[in-house]
Amino acid sequence: MASQLEEDFICPACHDIFKDPVLLSCSHSLCKACLQSWWTERRIQECPVCRTVSQCGDPPRNLALKNLCEAFLRQRGQGASSVTHCRLHSEKLKLFCLDHQQPVCVVCRDAKIHSDHRFSPVDEAAQVHREELHRFLKLLQDKLSVFNEVKVQFDQTAAHMKVQARRTERQIKEQFKKLHQFLEEEEEARMAALREEEEQKSQRMKEELEALSREIAALSDTVRDTEDELRAEDVSFLLNYKAAVDRVQRRPLLEDPQLLSGALIDEVKHLGNLTFNIWNKMKDMVSYSPVVLDPNTACTELVLSEDLTRVRHGKIRQLPENPERFAYWDAVLGSESFDSGTHSWDVEVGDNRDWELGVLAESVCRKGFSGSTVWSVDFNDAGYRAYSPTHKYSPLPVRGKLHRIRVHLDWDAGTLSFSDPDTNTHVHTFTHTFTERLSPYLCTRKTTPLRILPAKVSVTVDG
Repeated sequence: MASQLEEDFICPACHDIFKDPVLLSCSHSLCKACLQSWWTERRIQECPVCRTVSQCGDPPRNLALKNLCEAFLRQRGQGASSVTHCRLHSEKLKLFCLDHQQPVCVVCRDAKIHSDHRFSPVDEAAQVHREELHRFLKLLQDKLSVFNEVKVQFDQTAAHMKVQARRTERQIKEQFKKLHQFLEEEEEARMAALREEEEQKSQRMKEELEALSREIAALSDTVRDTEDELRAEDVSFLLNYKAAVDRVQRRPLLEDPQLLSGALIDEVKHLGNLTFNIWNKMKDMVSYSPVVLDPNTACTELVLSEDLTRVRHGKIRQLPENPERFAYWDAVLGSESFDSGTHSWDVEVGDNRDWELGVLAESVCRKGFSGSTVWSVDFNDAGYRAYSPTHKYSPLPVRGKLHRIRVHLDWDAGTLSFSDPDTNTHVHTFTHTFTERLSPYLCTRKTTPLRILPAKVSVTVDG
């Protein structure tokens, strides 16, 4: 009778007395931990007994069965002592089998199943395994710290996106105020595009933040559960040690979250060459810039004009650490890069006494950029110089002072030329077989702005 009664309290998964049983829709009961482990391994929410698919991902607790199991254990005298005593021999669990990785009593030690096995005292084994679990916990805590740091950066990026959107909106409105009433439809179209991009990118950022929050919550739960395991009694700790280690070991394998490339509002799309796009309607009011500066690449110490054609050095600003931005170089790139054709643009340097102009390979890492893949002409206290990846700095025999510089790139021919458009004087030419996309590149460490000069507007624009 007693044997039959005990069978009623045995979990079909772990074959032990039910612990925190839950009830499935098919009427079968299992330990909550056993059911979650089964579902995790198979990724199908089905009953381990009859394979009926459960529609509920969080089955209700079977409180009646739980109470019966607890009463049964009390009746057999296995309540508090069942954890510390052997279920087979009722002897205290004083040893730990190193081969089976489980606590045993002195009778178990002499049993056939443990012949030739190695043993250690329970307290020594618990200490060793605690130290091992502590190491795994440290990895998990470090991972959680990284996730939290990246979440802060995500929050900063999301906040800056809104600042960009508001600033871009204001600039668009200021430009449209200069136009006649019949341009209202064009203005509305531009505003709609901006709002759509803001909504899409904000939604994307929201989803990324929600996913990151879920990961942080899961990591926090695992850390909390592991800390609880570490505070448990030795035997209880050792009994649950394997499951605890499995949980902890899976977590550090997660990849660190990364900041989204291209997450910021594309101000260039809304502001760059804005008036040129309506030039057929207002020819006398437009200007066309052959290069539009991309604020998402500008160093935090650079300030761009509202039309994205001027750049000057200023105070450090708090901006997101997006992948496109220069971190340690006072530089900014043009919004468009080139991998074919010929391209020209004029830069007004004026009285600026510390500047650099040229092109930069697109693959350059902006975070550690040191000028290794740039072709440029610069000016500072050392005078006029040319820089290339192969010849580094070379002095240029420039007479007088340059106020404007024309940059001419022939990607297919492999030449990059610099000249003075005021005197039509050649300054320097690089010859190189280009293999990457090249972006216009400007650098300054002075408050006097560098300005991309507008091109002469005609009916067509040569690409």
